Amino acid sequence: MTIRSADAPGEPADVRVVGVAGGGQLAQMMLPAAAKLGLDVVVLDPDANCSAAGQASHTVVGSFDSLEALRDLAARSDVVTFEIERISTAALRTLEAEGHRVRPSAAVLEVIQDKLVQKQFLERHAVPTSAFVACTPPDALPWPLPCVWKARRDGYDGRGVAMLRSAADVARLPAGEAMLEALVDIDYELAIMIARDVRGNVALYPLTEILMDPQAHVMDTVLAPAEAPAAVAARCASLAEAVVSALDYVGVLAIEFFVDKQGEVLVNEISPRPHNSGHYTIEACATSQFEQHLRAVSGRELGATTLLRPALTFNILGAPGAQGTPVYVGFDAFEGDDDVHVHCYDKPLVRPGRKMAHITVLADSRAEALERAARIRETVRVEGKHD
Repeated sequence: MTIRSADAPGEPADVRVVGVAGGGQLAQMMLPAAAKLGLDVVVLDPDANCSAAGQASHTVVGSFDSLEALRDLAARSDVVTFEIERISTAALRTLEAEGHRVRPSAAVLEVIQDKLVQKQFLERHAVPTSAFVACTPPDALPWPLPCVWKARRDGYDGRGVAMLRSAADVARLPAGEAMLEALVDIDYELAIMIARDVRGNVALYPLTEILMDPQAHVMDTVLAPAEAPAAVAARCASLAEAVVSALDYVGVLAIEFFVDKQGEVLVNEISPRPHNSGHYTIEACATSQFEQHLRAVSGRELGATTLLRPALTFNILGAPGAQGTPVYVGFDAFEGDDDVHVHCYDKPLVRPGRKMAHITVLADSRAEALERAARIRETVRVEGKHD
């Protein structure tokens, strides 16, 4: 565990209800942590049957762009946070102007939800990242191939990302504001979760190794702790602290890193919320990322981030061809197994490639976690049925 204390005065811990913009699996996983802290949670989501709806104190059904809906959420809450980036920052700024607490702030979300602005922020604060340039297809690309295309907004779980290697790849790009990134000669990828509270205290979680699905461009597996040289780990921690300080951040932040073949650490992307790369913390750390986020935004002290056991988390996506009501195959085999933890996201519909669940495997070593996870993967899947 690493905690940096700012020794600054805080505020009264008067938060009893947290409003969460977004009712997906991240909000769902906040709910047990909120109950532990004695907090109620209200969620806002366009889908009345969202993952968190069944357990939240109340669900506001409305658009993430609706000031009226966000005002309704704020009126029911002592602080507003979010579990998805697709929230109107203009509406959040209005809430702040009207005296509502928004954590992380609207200003933070403005920086992060636009990937070009995010990269410009990193560059401006001397945080190393891959070279980038704005582009707007179908205009001529300002860079030679190969390179990476990213939509500036609303990209997630591999959507809004494309590898450009040929003219045919370019021809398939959608119109709209985007950016190009230079290819990095990646050796391996890492991630870290970092929390910062209202007083400026900082808590770092263990550095993790992430394995990506190269076709879907989505995170597949997270290993904690990472096997990385001490200098690389120290560099990641230093960059994470620099980012949350520059943002004046409150809450949990995820940072993904590339480490290139020369050992240079580059920040790939940052996410202003609990994150897939931190799911292992639910079982493997003294304080989960979800409890930590709630602690930070509600004005409480940060919890310990000690890693209790090595862990591996992997995603379970909708199977090829899966449509309709989810059918979870093979999941009940692990009931009562203290080393295998299944988290289903209670999504009403499955489709191919949609995140439907994750499994965390605890073990005494990295090798053991990898071996057991590989066996489990062969036995579980999410299919669909038509009612």
